[in-house]
Amino acid sequence: MTSGAIYPSLAGKRVFVSGGASGIGEGLVEAFVAQGARVSFCDIAEDAGLAVASRLSQAEHPPLFQKCDLRDIGAVTDMMKGFEERLGGMDVILNNAANDDRHAVEDVTVDYWDERMAVNLRHQFFVAQAAVPAMRRAGGGTILNFGSISWHLGLPDLTLYQTAKAAIEGLTRSLARELGRAGIRVNTIVPGNVKTKRQERWYSPEGEAEILKSQCLDSRIMPADVAALALFLASDDARMCTGHNYFIDAGWS
Repeated sequence: MTSGAIYPSLAGKRVFVSGGASGIGEGLVEAFVAQGARVSFCDIAEDAGLAVASRLSQAEHPPLFQKCDLRDIGAVTDMMKGFEERLGGMDVILNNAANDDRHAVEDVTVDYWDERMAVNLRHQFFVAQAAVPAMRRAGGGTILNFGSISWHLGLPDLTLYQTAKAAIEGLTRSLARELGRAGIRVNTIVPGNVKTKRQERWYSPEGEAEILKSQCLDSRIMPADVAALALFLASDDARMCTGHNYFIDAGWS
């Protein structure tokens, strides 16, 4: 991200992004690095993560990458501790990682249910939990959980994904209440259909046209658009914003 608002309050902030190797996550890493933040990020896709880190290696604060399977909470806890030690604290969490593989209701097993909740919901709580002590010591912080417009629309073939994404909004409300007196703000970002390489798997040109028809605006949402909202919510300009959902969906309904 080379243009747009500059937030002086983000310079030097210690930031963590989950799922930062591609798509929205990659856009988040780029945007916070461009603000002069000290960014750490993880992804299960090691080659892609290393490529992002290499591409941004000439930044004022080159981002730190670590491969991590977020289904392994022990590995998550160790990773967060390591990033906190290397950065000297943690100020901003962006719980972005998720997986929206399609599935039919009749094909869901107990094991698949548990695995989908681990991929799309559970790690958001434990990443936040791991960061809270450092935020308390610093006198505050920001946690941004990523939801999805999908459950608000009731899209097909996404029952477990939508269940997890609906729960994230409840998680945000609860954490905002629990952590607010420590100066920790918690919000949910709710993206619409963001144009990424992964999403291109699911949509034909006709599907793309249908998305635009459903939106109020004629342009497709890009990762940089989502990152612009995240920058504001993480900055001191949003100091009184907590416990709410912020949509960036081009008016999709």
